[in-house]
Amino acid sequence: MISFEFFPPKTVEGERALFESTLPQLLKLKPDFCSVTYGAGGSTKQKTLEISHRIQQDYGLTTMSHLTCAGSTREQIQEYVDRARELGIRNILALRGDPPGGSGEFQKTDGGFEFSWQLVSFLKEFGEFSIGTAGFPEGHIACKEGKHVDWQRLKAKVERGADFVITQLFFDNQDFFQFERYLRELGVTVPLCPGILPIAGTAQLKRFTALCGAKIPPKISNILERLGDDEAAVAAFGVDYAIEQTRELVRGGVPGVHFYTLNKATAVERILHALQLAS
Repeated sequence: MISFEFFPPKTVEGERALFESTLPQLLKLKPDFCSVTYGAGGSTKQKTLEISHRIQQDYGLTTMSHLTCAGSTREQIQEYVDRARELGIRNILALRGDPPGGSGEFQKTDGGFEFSWQLVSFLKEFGEFSIGTAGFPEGHIACKEGKHVDWQRLKAKVERGADFVITQLFFDNQDFFQFERYLRELGVTVPLCPGILPIAGTAQLKRFTALCGAKIPPKISNILERLGDDEAAVAAFGVDYAIEQTRELVRGGVPGVHFYTLNKATAVERILHALQLAS
């Protein structure tokens, strides 16, 4: 199973590029579904639904809308879910979410939810949504007790009603396989789908990993240091690395791979064609 993540564009030009270039190009790869992110602090909630609906209605691709606890009361989340239902969106990725600006300590909204398990439980009450949640092969950056405690909390989220797990980006497959083994030993049986980010630039990679707490292995940082400011070479390396990373994961029996596209098509297209995973 192959899936893609998009984010709601901030400009008219970005939206046009997504719908007129990126989506048509990636649809040729026959993805099983896509997801649309929900901005930090709930900043894109209406745009998330709008983009999700448009992809599903106009392009016939099953779409999963992200939904977070951040910046919303229970009533506002209820309104979002009601609107999603009206638009025919039946797949939701339930997340705690990031604070406004994407950094700093998460603050519970008065009248809202503090933890993603609460959001999963809330969505489960409707009985009509396929509910995904996030997993962290290196442990959640906010979980000070360590990754094993974080993974035990993920098990609790699954028990509350999550139907599948999509992971945060990572670059060492051994982290994923350890995460997978631990959860299976805990009795978790739902699909655990790795999330893959093709490296597009050094500065961008450092920014993303700092925000989510993922590590950059020495085998990557050493090559990036050698490539320096050669952006084309960095992007080419990113594709090659993602090809090998995905190949090993597929050989390891993962149920699917979720690609963080950053609203671009070229890297993912090259990866899937190289692996003969595209139609």
